[in-house]
Amino acid sequence: GGPAMLRASAKNYKWTAVIVNPENYSKVIEQIKETGGIEESFRAKLAGEVFSHTAHYDSLIANYFNKFNEIEFPKKISISMNSEQSLRYGENPHQSAHLYGDFTKIFSQLHGKELSYNNIIDIDSAAKIISEFDDIPTVAIVKHTNPCGVGRSENLLSAYQKAFATDIVSPFGGIVAFNKEVDIEMANAIHGLFTEVLIAPSFSAEAFELLNKKKDRRLIVADLVNLKSKLNYDFRSVLGGMLIQKSDVEIVDSMKIEVVSDRQPTNEEWSALMFAWKVCKHVKSNAIVYASEDRTLGIGAGQMSRVDSSRIAVEKSKLMNLTLHNSVIASDAFFPFADGVLEAVNAGATAIIQPGGSVRDADVIKAVNDNNMAMIFTGARHFRH
Repeated sequence: GGPAMLRASAKNYKWTAVIVNPENYSKVIEQIKETGGIEESFRAKLAGEVFSHTAHYDSLIANYFNKFNEIEFPKKISISMNSEQSLRYGENPHQSAHLYGDFTKIFSQLHGKELSYNNIIDIDSAAKIISEFDDIPTVAIVKHTNPCGVGRSENLLSAYQKAFATDIVSPFGGIVAFNKEVDIEMANAIHGLFTEVLIAPSFSAEAFELLNKKKDRRLIVADLVNLKSKLNYDFRSVLGGMLIQKSDVEIVDSMKIEVVSDRQPTNEEWSALMFAWKVCKHVKSNAIVYASEDRTLGIGAGQMSRVDSSRIAVEKSKLMNLTLHNSVIASDAFFPFADGVLEAVNAGATAIIQPGGSVRDADVIKAVNDNNMAMIFTGARHFRH
């Protein structure tokens, strides 16, 4: 409890060293015994630890009062986090990296080699996707932070098969997240697939015994119940500073959502549109998702043109021998032209969900009505950069 203070005399000077880390006690004692003092470089190290320690305490107090006074973005910020673990390297082997914060309070690693920087980024993305689905058994497969397939069903195995069918190539070396306990049936189905990480709220004893036979596969237990409470702010470094924004936790606002087409969506289309919208929120912009009520059918991510994202989604569905007949389409931002609607019509979609807000909304709505489609405006977009 609290910093330890040492005072001693060496030849012609006195010094004071404050030690806040008990791990340094033995080294301090050793140096005093050998030289009668502490080396200047080590004193500097100890001083750095002291100021970091007190700065952390001060930042907690400052953040408390800012929150108490409802100051969302104060004039000055202090971000203080504890070290969690050193990483072998960052995104690439020539980049050093370290993990700070409370990540391990949300995610517990049960098995497998140490997590990499990229693993942690993908785990974060996969967990956020799967946390959107807390009722029906759902599986999300993620690669490079993008979902390459999401499925839901009466059990995890069926949900996994639907998710995997969206893209049978990309899951190799990917991240698979489950919103329910992984049982032996699910474990048997996925055991043969090379995956970097499996994430679930729990693993049955039988499933764990089987899955841990692959030493490199990481098994992660995620606290999906409390995960959403951690979605407060997003931080991103930029040259010379940092961007901070409120986390995007909204799905739809009942006060903003509006059916803008002449035809109302059917019950089945409503269900599929809400499913597609949840997935689309987690796809890199420009994002296009074709889906049915219980599975993704084609995903286009990260293209400079929205039409290109749609074409990629359609082409991938064809490669996987999936039909888009009677599917729905979700777009993370508005269609700037009617060509996106016509692309969806040609693919076989019957309903669209998008934010709206284009200066050409009238042209887009006309194209929808001319093709007897249904369309919903959510009034809010989900860009993900």
